[in-house]
Amino acid sequence: MKKVVISTGGGDAPGLNAVIYAVVHACYRRGWEVYGSKSGYGGFLDFDEMIRLMPRDVEGIYATGGTILGSTNKGNPFSRPVENLAGEIQVVNVSDKIMRNYKRMGFDCHIAIGGDGSLEIAHRFTQLGMRVIGVPKTIDNDLEITDRTFGFDTAVSTATNALDKLHSTAKSHDRVMVVEVMG
Repeated sequence: MKKVVISTGGGDAPGLNAVIYAVVHACYRRGWEVYGSKSGYGGFLDFDEMIRLMPRDVEGIYATGGTILGSTNKGNPFSRPVENLAGEIQVVNVSDKIMRNYKRMGFDCHIAIGGDGSLEIAHRFTQLGMRVIGVPKTIDNDLEITDRTFGFDTAVSTATNALDKLHSTAKSHDRVMVVEVMG
């Protein structure tokens, strides 16, 4: 039986839970086991942060925001700040522990959902022997080799909808409004 692990990294983007939902259901139909690593690579470092995902666990998440797995944009395992015994913060490389635990749990593949930073980390793990499928996610649409990412379309739609509403408000109150959006 194949075993797959999913992680989400970086900032929020609409559609994260929809991807998790789709992966869990697709794998379940094939008879594969699916796990979720909480807070990016957290589940690889602390097995309490690694959860088994079944279709019943993801029901109702398809259209919800955020990610049921949690996320981090400060979780680079190749350069992780940790407190030593003296209470000082030092930067350590914990990628070897992640690789040991990836192998110990018998995973066949890691599905990394993230932006440029998260996918760069995932790429570095491929160089250590981890099989990775990268799912590009960003509301900025700033990833090379992709035309669009799933967070971008929703962000544009949401911003456009908000601007349409603000346009009539500005007109009725004889105001000029300035709106800043990411991307």
